[in-house]
Amino acid sequence: MNTVFHVRVQRGGSITLPRELRDNHHIGSGDTLTLLDLGDGLVVMSSKSFRVDQIADQLATEWREDGVSLDSLLSTLRQVRKDRRDANP
Repeated sequence: MNTVFHVRVQRGGSITLPRELRDNHHIGSGDTLTLLDLGDGLVVMSSKSFRVDQIADQLATEWREDGVSLDSLLSTLRQVRKDRRDANP
């Protein structure tokens, strides 16, 4: 199963979620998704995903135990995005 998907924003701001995601997360026409604005990026969450809090808590615990901070995660994300933009001008 893929864990990273790239989608293109169409006219009017619409996107098409890949079928694999829709099927795996039981997302259908008319369902509501939650967008979490991180400032320089966003996270899309299915409202049907009851495990979101559980997964977030698990990740936070693992990151805290490994000494990973939100700042370091965001810094890495910014660098990856810059590298990608530089590679695909």
